[in-house]
Amino acid sequence: MIAVIQRVSEACVKIEGKTKGEIGEGFMILLGITHDDTQEDVDWLCKKIVGLRVFSDEEGKMNLNIQQVEGNVLLISQFTLHASTKKGNRPSFIEAARPEVAIPLYEQMIVAISTSLGKEIETGEFGADMKVSLCNDGPVTLIIDSKDRK
Repeated sequence: MIAVIQRVSEACVKIEGKTKGEIGEGFMILLGITHDDTQEDVDWLCKKIVGLRVFSDEEGKMNLNIQQVEGNVLLISQFTLHASTKKGNRPSFIEAARPEVAIPLYEQMIVAISTSLGKEIETGEFGADMKVSLCNDGPVTLIIDSKDRK
């Protein structure tokens, strides 16, 4: 499971011109799920995301986590994070999980983050053609792979 986490001052996702999810300060997360991801990956990645100390404290140092700033989350499924570009110029998405695997794990991540934060999070729609806009704050962008824990 790969997450691209961007600290944002605002973010939104639109589907067919209608706003599906919208947040102010917090994280806009692109989540890529592969065929061998499990609930263990969800739990580990959720804990990592919620614990990230990348928000500024009173002294301007990145020292606070998303709970401490009462930030919000916009979570977007993003199968292209598992693209292979090793051969040719057309990416292969063979490592991306099929919907029957990916959808339940995406939904489990929604529940895990919501539960950890104690509030609902905003989401896109799995498999939809989405238009995502954001204002990256910093900029701060982190990539975390649940298979690379050491």
